[in-house]
Amino acid sequence: MILLAVEASGVANEVVSATSGVISLAWLIVVLPLLGFVAVLLANRALGDAVANIAIAVAGLTFALSAAVAITVIVDPATYIVPMPTWIDIGPLTVTFDIFVDQLTAVMLLVVTGVGFLIHIYSVGYMHGDSRYGRFFAYLNLFLASMLILVLGSNLLTLFLGWELVGLSSYLLIGFWFEKPEYASAAKKAFITNRVGDVSFMIAMFLAFATFGTLDLLGLIENAPALASGTAFVLVLLLLGGAAAKSAQIPLYVWLPDAMAGPTPVSALIHAATMVTAGVYLTVRLSPILVMSLDAMTIIAWIGASTALLAAIIAVRQDDIKKILAYSTVSQLGFMFIGVGVGAFREGIFHLVTHAFFKGLLFLAAGSVMHAMANRTDAWGMGGLRKLMPITFWTSFIGWLAISGIPPFSGFFSKDQILTEAYFHGFLGIWIVGLIAAVLTAFYMSRWFFLIFLGEPRFGDDVHPHESPPTMTIPLIVLGFLALVGGALNPVHSGPLFNFLAPVVGPIDDLGFTPAGPLPEIALIAIAAGAGVFGIALAYLAYVRRDVSQGRMVEPIRGPIAELAERKFFVDELYETIFVRVGGRFAQALVWFDTRVIDGAVNAAGAVSIATGSASRRTQSGLVRGYVGVMILGALVLVAFLLWQVR
Repeated sequence: MILLAVEASGVANEVVSATSGVISLAWLIVVLPLLGFVAVLLANRALGDAVANIAIAVAGLTFALSAAVAITVIVDPATYIVPMPTWIDIGPLTVTFDIFVDQLTAVMLLVVTGVGFLIHIYSVGYMHGDSRYGRFFAYLNLFLASMLILVLGSNLLTLFLGWELVGLSSYLLIGFWFEKPEYASAAKKAFITNRVGDVSFMIAMFLAFATFGTLDLLGLIENAPALASGTAFVLVLLLLGGAAAKSAQIPLYVWLPDAMAGPTPVSALIHAATMVTAGVYLTVRLSPILVMSLDAMTIIAWIGASTALLAAIIAVRQDDIKKILAYSTVSQLGFMFIGVGVGAFREGIFHLVTHAFFKGLLFLAAGSVMHAMANRTDAWGMGGLRKLMPITFWTSFIGWLAISGIPPFSGFFSKDQILTEAYFHGFLGIWIVGLIAAVLTAFYMSRWFFLIFLGEPRFGDDVHPHESPPTMTIPLIVLGFLALVGGALNPVHSGPLFNFLAPVVGPIDDLGFTPAGPLPEIALIAIAAGAGVFGIALAYLAYVRRDVSQGRMVEPIRGPIAELAERKFFVDELYETIFVRVGGRFAQALVWFDTRVIDGAVNAAGAVSIATGSASRRTQSGLVRGYVGVMILGALVLVAFLLWQVR
């Protein structure tokens, strides 16, 4: 049954109530991993390590069903609503658990379940022997279910439910090895930082309901053109507050670099396929609202550009192989937000997809290296692993060139298209900042690759590196293949993915964008490719042509900015000073005011009442002669007063 038609980018996308067929089973995509989570917890003791098979089977079935749903949407593009029970029905507010499936949902389903399934398989080898092996797989299933609730929700409140469950899942997995205080602190840091963004998201929901009278995505999108510019500006910035926390943008990016404290499969899951993509998904999903305020979009673009540049600078001087990748994720998310801010919504999603391929690959490759190096993570203590770990080396080679933006690897196409759109939409400054960030990306990722795999070994005889088991290398090979050929999804601006997403993103053709200069697209493509080559060349001269056998003592990147980058520009220290120390003292002052002044005033009133009662109680002796004496005394006082008045 066709309910309505929504116009986006000039293409109609009809809305269909799906009560039969494959789409009608989409609710199982959420339910299966939830059941898996419960089943793994219940069967953990009985089955031992074999309980991982349940979690993997559930992840595989979820991926298969997601693929079937995506194929249905590809064959018959539409927005499908799967009717489900009502959750809340209070006055004008009605919230259901309806499932929402369209082209954007299909893309997100494939990314989340596909990469998530590979990470489940990889975890078998990586987590083997852990004392809480079964619980880890239960948490993986919960994480998968949480992200799928977020993606499939048909209204903002259901989306927010998944949003919060993703935060809970990340807390459980980042702090999985909670015996180490720094890991527990990293989990709390991620949880608390995201709560800041959640407040902004909640206020955005309040404003959206007050403005539109609904929280349904279709209602918001359909009525977006009627938004006043001022309301749109405030609403978009509030949504940005929530998105910036989940997708680690300035000023709420600080949790993500520490999130790699958890097991490496968790880092890959968070950084590549689930949590950090939530903010990008939210902004693109509500892009019809975003285009109603170009000022707010400009702010999004500059936040993305600033984040991409800052994180890239910091990554240049990090030595931990996972922390380098963590700051790389922050930077790449900045590129996605550049895409959202300049109106390149489809290009931003394209980069989300390719990033899932090459960043998932790079994190799992880092885990493979750690597995071989007795969990050591210092890049300066490695080197020469190329021959010892050939599969990890060649798959890392693909991931390195993909993130560096070298054609024909996938990362080149998605990053280039974002920068090209920034230029053609008149954002010259953002294009320049993006190019600088692209050069730095190629440089620090080349540094990562060269220090790990090339040169002479810099580790001692106490370590005996070896290739990882098949459960770890097979996911590397699959992701390596996807990172290699993923650019074919959208090799040009009018590629298959670009056209597929056209009906579900905000219209940008009539927003009045003008090119920032006379450069044709072919020149912009050449410049983008040249930026990657230039960054690799600089790293080659610094870390391959030079003798680095003495370790970090011969680090060629020096100077005040390099030192600041190594200390992460003291942002964590600044936040600790402002929010922990000063904020803590302010909170203590409020506690003192509450206990001494507020409670003191209340307690004082009670004390006065008690004292008054105690004093007056003595006058109630119960003796008649006493009462008569008081009455006579009162009468005499009254007579004396009257006589004094008439005197």
